[in-house]
Amino acid sequence: MENYNDIAYILNTFLLLFSGCLVMLMAAGFAMLESGLVRSKNTTAILTKNIGLYSLACVCFYIIGYQLMYGSISDGDHSGMADFFFQVVFVATAASIVSGTIAERAKFWPFMCVVLVLTAFIYPLQGAWTWGGGWLSEMGFSDFAGSTIVHSVGGWCALAGAILLGSRAGRYNEDGKPNMMSPANLPLATLGTFILWFGWFGFNGGSQLAMGTKADVNAIATVIANTNIAACAGALMAMAMTYIFYKRIDLTMVLNGALAGLVSITAGPDYPTMWLACVIGLIGGALCVYAVPLWDKLKIDDPVGALSVHLVAGIWGTLAVGIFKEDASIVTQLYGIAGIGSFVLVSSFIVWGALKYTVGIRVSEEQEESGLDFEEFGTPAYSLSKTSAVWKGEVVAARGKLLTTAIVN
Repeated sequence: MENYNDIAYILNTFLLLFSGCLVMLMAAGFAMLESGLVRSKNTTAILTKNIGLYSLACVCFYIIGYQLMYGSISDGDHSGMADFFFQVVFVATAASIVSGTIAERAKFWPFMCVVLVLTAFIYPLQGAWTWGGGWLSEMGFSDFAGSTIVHSVGGWCALAGAILLGSRAGRYNEDGKPNMMSPANLPLATLGTFILWFGWFGFNGGSQLAMGTKADVNAIATVIANTNIAACAGALMAMAMTYIFYKRIDLTMVLNGALAGLVSITAGPDYPTMWLACVIGLIGGALCVYAVPLWDKLKIDDPVGALSVHLVAGIWGTLAVGIFKEDASIVTQLYGIAGIGSFVLVSSFIVWGALKYTVGIRVSEEQEESGLDFEEFGTPAYSLSKTSAVWKGEVVAARGKLLTTAIVN
């Protein structure tokens, strides 16, 4: 029996460590996806935000967040340090969602302050209600790997920031119609999507938290298979809908459709058949395609579509558990969505608002036009020249120096 317990402990610990490494790889996926979807002049800025938020999230969750959510780090059926590592990369995922939505117009240091509060306090407190064994857990709220606890939390915080920041300059005409702002690098965005897709197998598979029995291994296999098929279904739905509605296939919608399928299945990849997982992913992809123009009608500017992917699909995935899972309640799921959503949204408005009316959260018009790569970081991601960019020959004053700036639209 002792040997069996040792083997189970080793396998459980390995699952968390290996899955945590896959989830950590998702940080690279977010960085590639977001840098591919923003304009060239803001690429360095979004990459810096991504590595900065990941580093800060890990430190804040170690110092404050983990204790608020779970208490002290201790061994159980697996290594306590392995559990911490697996949990901390989830926190960084929630913060990564925010960076894409507020891209191209938010100041760096105020954004990092938001990340600090989100990862040290907001995320851990709502996590304590659920995975930490709090009141929502006692009510029976079910969220296997975090459609609400991770993805919607990042989405609610991003929504508050997008509202208080306002839209990018030139994004909307006077009649409210959105203007196209060309992404910098669609191949990079596609690579980022595949990296996220791959990392999601650790995100959902590792959330089984155990690999010491045959039943555990079979459950992990079910989770990973359902995760993959839901993503495929979301991508195909987005592909079909954009062709039907717009007479062309929109690659960015297809990428986000796949991610919406992944987010949708995250709340419950352990219980459905693959057919049902496919349906959940299809609906997630459809909701994403509908939600993107809806945000534009509301003039809520989301450069990468993160609100549609993580907030909308996260809500749907959590509701789907209440609809399809036998031992789950739709009422309890709604309580969880409303309770967590209201707490995170109000808290985020307070944080973003306090920063807005003190140090400011938005760059100047000149900085936004020139590009944050030049203005905030001084290092463009791409070698811009008369032959490699749309050159306007504008000379702008920045930090007391004259910089000849290539404006890439």
